[in-house]
Amino acid sequence: MNKSSVDKLSFFFMGLENRFSENRDVFESIEIQFKAGLKTFKGIGILNEAETISYNFNGATRLLPFSKVLEDVLKEASNYEELQLSYKERGTKLIISATKKGVTMNTEELKFETKEDQKDTSTLLNRDYLIKAKDAGKLLKAIGIMSKDGKIRNDKIRKYNQIDHYVELLEKNFESMKKQGTLYIVDVGCGKSYLSFVLNYYLTEVKRMKCHFIGIDISPQVIESSRQIQKELGYRNMEFHAMDVKDFKDERKIDVVLSLHACDTATDMALAFGVYKEADFIVAVPCCHKEMLKTYSYKPFEGIMKHGILKARLADTLTDGLRGLMLEEHGYDVSIVEYISPLETPKNLMIRAYRKDSPNEASKENADQLISEFGIYPAFRYFLDQYTYGLSDGMDDLL
Repeated sequence: MNKSSVDKLSFFFMGLENRFSENRDVFESIEIQFKAGLKTFKGIGILNEAETISYNFNGATRLLPFSKVLEDVLKEASNYEELQLSYKERGTKLIISATKKGVTMNTEELKFETKEDQKDTSTLLNRDYLIKAKDAGKLLKAIGIMSKDGKIRNDKIRKYNQIDHYVELLEKNFESMKKQGTLYIVDVGCGKSYLSFVLNYYLTEVKRMKCHFIGIDISPQVIESSRQIQKELGYRNMEFHAMDVKDFKDERKIDVVLSLHACDTATDMALAFGVYKEADFIVAVPCCHKEMLKTYSYKPFEGIMKHGILKARLADTLTDGLRGLMLEEHGYDVSIVEYISPLETPKNLMIRAYRKDSPNEASKENADQLISEFGIYPAFRYFLDQYTYGLSDGMDDLL
């Protein structure tokens, strides 16, 4: 390869080094192929746990910084007629080709090959999926929705439809949050973090947004399960902590707080955490509601609430309604929508709260009036008071 092409290659490598520095979390590998006559010489570099590149070329493996790998490739280039370098990130591949005629660069999306007959699965909905099986196969296999042979499992089709609809409901909110820096997302009571893995895939590989997920759950077992899936997928932009969210201390700006199917007042703890951290976007899918059922009363409704099932349903509605009002009180624009069909589960509401600049005094007055008339002290308000004015041992009684 002549000096002119090597000089141009050096210019391209400067941009590649900057890209690696900015996108290290989504880097997968760098593959090199040199040609001299009919002979081909290959090399590959993979990021290891020590955050250096394990680079193998000509039978020798060395641990090098990424910049040194590029220096090595550039030094070798003059000894060969052609070079093809593939720089792989999650969901995309950048290809640099160099010959004596010049240097070119192209980008292509990485696809996951599925079975041809996948489209004939009659129980899949007739919809344009955001989490497409043909692209997201590695993810769908890791979370158990796709079988090893690349087909959506029949017993997981409903789950597949649910997670895709979940992303659909949040897509516009995340689209409005595109920015230069990294989006920090905390999943409170994350469990096995399936929906965080799905959102991670969608934001990173489809929307090309920089994001970092923090999963928090009190159970060490489910945290370990999440870490195993993370390792299998190679999602370095995630971290998991086995702890109570009230003990989570972090100076990073939290942009998004998720809470999915957190039981009873655990949802309120997540909402309070989000408000206290001034998260731009809070999403909660509540699970069971027990707190208000045990404490509220309202004389005009005595004739209705003597029926236990009606008292429970009213408590559910009041709990989520008050959560919405108190989020508005603290400056959030709130929508409460049906997450999935009530035929799937009666616990099917999603609370979405997008932060605005100013609190809503009318919502505060409305919430205060309801709290007074029903004789309750909502866990959401209690937890937020504790975050604001200091934690106390009494907080544990509501968890």
